[in-house]
Amino acid sequence: MTYLETAAQFYREVAQTPQVGLCCVQSTPLQLPGLKIPLPMQEMNYGCGTTVHPTELGNQPTVLYVGVGGGLEALQFAYFSRYASAVIAVEPVGAMREAAARNLEIAAQENPWFNTSFVEIREGDAFNLPVADASVDIVAQNCLFNIFEPEDLTRALKEAYRVLKPGGRLQMSDPIATRPIPAHLQEDERLRAMCLSGALTYQEYTERIINAGFGQVEIRARRPYRLLDSQTYNLEENLLLESLDSVSFKVVIPEDGACIFTGKTAIYAGSEPFFDDLAGHLLQLGIPAAVCDKTAAKLAASKPAEIIVTDSTWHYSGGGCC
Repeated sequence: MTYLETAAQFYREVAQTPQVGLCCVQSTPLQLPGLKIPLPMQEMNYGCGTTVHPTELGNQPTVLYVGVGGGLEALQFAYFSRYASAVIAVEPVGAMREAAARNLEIAAQENPWFNTSFVEIREGDAFNLPVADASVDIVAQNCLFNIFEPEDLTRALKEAYRVLKPGGRLQMSDPIATRPIPAHLQEDERLRAMCLSGALTYQEYTERIINAGFGQVEIRARRPYRLLDSQTYNLEENLLLESLDSVSFKVVIPEDGACIFTGKTAIYAGSEPFFDDLAGHLLQLGIPAAVCDKTAAKLAASKPAEIIVTDSTWHYSGGGCC
């Protein structure tokens, strides 16, 4: 079998018999007023973070969710977009589509506001999304793209870019590796399907997002995910995997490169009331200003004695400039 066939077989198994403990299933799902998440959905919470950011889901966006899983995040997105086919969930594994549909039926019984028509489950995969060009506001996926080998990841990212409207958002949560994963683990197809051996490093992951055309990337969270210990996985030393939540925007890449926001700020500490770099960045004396990593580096280099650049928080919450 190909590694994708192995992954499909694995998720066929966990659709039919939920595997509690897979990914971060023990974490508490996002809590929203008036939303009750059915227990079967919680048992099938096969994700490593969240792609649902409530403060950005006004105006009832159309969401394309890749890899429906148990339907948990599809239900959460539908909470904000309550109309027919507001959420299009694309899933290649028939057993997973059936499980998600059952779970959504339970959700409709437990949530008076929810109608199963809000989530349309379609057969398809990340490489051939069954929607038109520039037709959705958000593409989301949780703990799926890390399974793909690098060139397949690029295909999936470019396909997401195709279906997004201009200015649309690719919202992802994936494991990343703190150093390159050795070949003997990458080649283990079942470990890859379990989201334990396909992760790229942060640098490789973000580079592929930008190479797919996304001009702005925002890191919403970065946290420890799993430890591959040296004894179990035949490694020279332990290898930490992290979970990365990101939002990438379908905007033009600036001439000087894409903007990646990781929570850095720039602080002017000179003798004037403010500093103007004449490139669109105005820093008031003593007041931190959120900036992208590219701008942070330029400002620090321009006035090393007067501009302080803080470390990445890895929890960027908006604002600032490039």
